[in-house]
Amino acid sequence: MTGKYEKVAYYPGCALEGTGHAYNRSTKAVGEALGLEVVELKNWNCCGAMEVKNVDPKLQTYLSARNLSIAQDMGFDTVMAPCNGCYHNLKKAEYDLARDADSKEVNARLSSKAGHRTYEAGKVETIHALDWIKHSIGEEGIRERVRNSLSGLKVANYYGCMYTRPRHIFPEKDKGPGSESTAKPHFMDDILEAAGAENVEYPLKTACCGGAHALSDSDTSTKLVLNLLTTAEACGADVIATECPTCHTGLEMHQVRAEKVLGRKTKVKILYFTQLLGMALGLSPRKVGVHENFSDSRDLIREKGLA
Repeated sequence: MTGKYEKVAYYPGCALEGTGHAYNRSTKAVGEALGLEVVELKNWNCCGAMEVKNVDPKLQTYLSARNLSIAQDMGFDTVMAPCNGCYHNLKKAEYDLARDADSKEVNARLSSKAGHRTYEAGKVETIHALDWIKHSIGEEGIRERVRNSLSGLKVANYYGCMYTRPRHIFPEKDKGPGSESTAKPHFMDDILEAAGAENVEYPLKTACCGGAHALSDSDTSTKLVLNLLTTAEACGADVIATECPTCHTGLEMHQVRAEKVLGRKTKVKILYFTQLLGMALGLSPRKVGVHENFSDSRDLIREKGLA
């Protein structure tokens, strides 16, 4: 264990308390199994997601900044956000508050009205769950802790589009060896390979799943997801590993819709990377919330000796 990020503030965000509850459950379970500590932000609020951002982006910046202010008041200099949307929004708030005077003014004004500390850029670092595990435990630490190897499981690692875009709000990426890549992210690949999985070469790692269109244009979302699913199968994957609740739910729901509406059936399973890692660490499928997934992977899990 490197010591970095062993204890962090935890921002689950709205999705992990709803449709992404299995991600919440498995993230906490993996943290406990790895000896990492997460402390949930007290009285956190929605980051503004896509809805507020589309109406008033500066209000969205304030909503994200308030969560960073809470972390600061709790004595933390790091917030871990497993959701790509939350991670993206908190990183963008940090960027805007450091560079945009209007965003800074709105944040100060709303913070004053709400009666809490005005967050100032640079006080708290936002990291993703992948950063958390990669930099605190690392591949060697994972190998040492594996109790039930993922050997024989072929995985397509799907990061989604908000994990690396836009590049300028992620200044820690693309810094050479040891850093994440925005063009070809690999942290999830590294983690699951250390747990024994065989990562397939998956060219759509950061392609959009259509999550933003799920309600307004379901057909577009279904077609985008079907492309992800069929490509994963063509690459030989048994499983698509996810690290975003919106992407995960979209893949599950539109896999069903693609069969019903388009007559296209795919068999690849969808699991959170934390569920796969948790089972490799010896946790039961129920402990990591596999039973909460819509994608039924129980037969595959038994076949690979993970249950």
